[in-house]
Amino acid sequence: MARALTSKAVEAMKSDPTRRLEIADPALSGLYLVIQPSGAKSWALRYRWAGKSAKLTLGKWPLLGVADARAAASEAIDKVDHGRDPSADKKATKAARLDAQLSERDKVKTLVDQYDQRHLIGLKSGRTVRRELDRHVLAVWGDRDIHEIQRRDVIDLLDGIADSGRIVTANRVRAYLNTFFAWCVERDILAGSPATGVKPVAKEISRDRVLSDTEIRWFWEACENAGQPWGPLGKLLLLTGQRLSEIAGMTDSEIYDATLHLGALRTKNGRAHDVPLSKAAMDVLSSMVQIEGQAGLYHTTNGETPLSGFHKGRNRLADGMRAIAREDAGEPTEIPHWTFHDLRRTAATGMARLGIPVRVTEAVLNHASGTGGGIVAVYQRHDYANEKRNALDAWSQFVLALVGSAEDSLVIQKVRG
Repeated sequence: MARALTSKAVEAMKSDPTRRLEIADPALSGLYLVIQPSGAKSWALRYRWAGKSAKLTLGKWPLLGVADARAAASEAIDKVDHGRDPSADKKATKAARLDAQLSERDKVKTLVDQYDQRHLIGLKSGRTVRRELDRHVLAVWGDRDIHEIQRRDVIDLLDGIADSGRIVTANRVRAYLNTFFAWCVERDILAGSPATGVKPVAKEISRDRVLSDTEIRWFWEACENAGQPWGPLGKLLLLTGQRLSEIAGMTDSEIYDATLHLGALRTKNGRAHDVPLSKAAMDVLSSMVQIEGQAGLYHTTNGETPLSGFHKGRNRLADGMRAIAREDAGEPTEIPHWTFHDLRRTAATGMARLGIPVRVTEAVLNHASGTGGGIVAVYQRHDYANEKRNALDAWSQFVLALVGSAEDSLVIQKVRG
């Protein structure tokens, strides 16, 4: 009786450069070791189906060992015994896997990932674009095949954003989609962009919204009531006048000597920027319960990524303001719409009210235009560190006086006088 094949025996078998060899495994009828003239080895099962001889390739040696080959062959024989063709099953499984791969390849979320890796990663604005695509596009279209996206879908998406009061955001998303779809056309993923001809949702009007003194008081109290994460974020935006992304992404490693040190990669204009932190701002930070994480973030819910969902956070603070206003007035009070960016404008306007020179205010805001542009920007290297600190100290004292801090009750009169 022939001996069953063993791993050692299979390993030792030599090929015949003139022909293909098939060595039967005596341990299981129909199982063969196939040796190609090149020396490559694989397993196959020969069986009968519908009165005809059939063959099923099981796998390559040594990835498929002797025991695994016998198990695979036994499973296939069992299928035959139960009226199923294992070869047809294998083809159907392979086709389904291929279909799944093709489907996944053309999903919007897959292509946005590729767009990020191949295009956005090299842009300074790349992180912002990716964040907005995640929030507004992938949240709606992520699992859809990109070929299903039609012009009507683009219009509906943008209208939905605009209807929530975010017209500027809708127009930005439109621009991001135009670029993304153009990239897909360039790579022969799409024949044409579904965003072609889609106009901006509405004409953007330059905002001049500034919170009034009363609104500042309502806002501060709403931040107090909200607590983390939105309360401290709102207070710091008001006290520092910095951009939302710069404050939302601040880490403990960026703060020393009561100063927030922002590197060039963390600012919109690509210029490193130092933000003196007033006592009020430092008090806000010290009152926070910082979530542990390697990133060292202050404004986070998981310790690893910065806070997001700013629209919902703004709405929570706005609702809080309305409740406080109603309690003050004894009836519902209409508060005009405001955004987190309006807090930056409010701080700048407030410093102007306090007599802070425009050039110092621009230094606080890290503006590259206005009085700091042109030849001044080239030859004026003074960083206004002391002036910026004095300006933000005065502004924070003004805010605390507005919100009713007892120790600052005379600040308004002093700074105005």
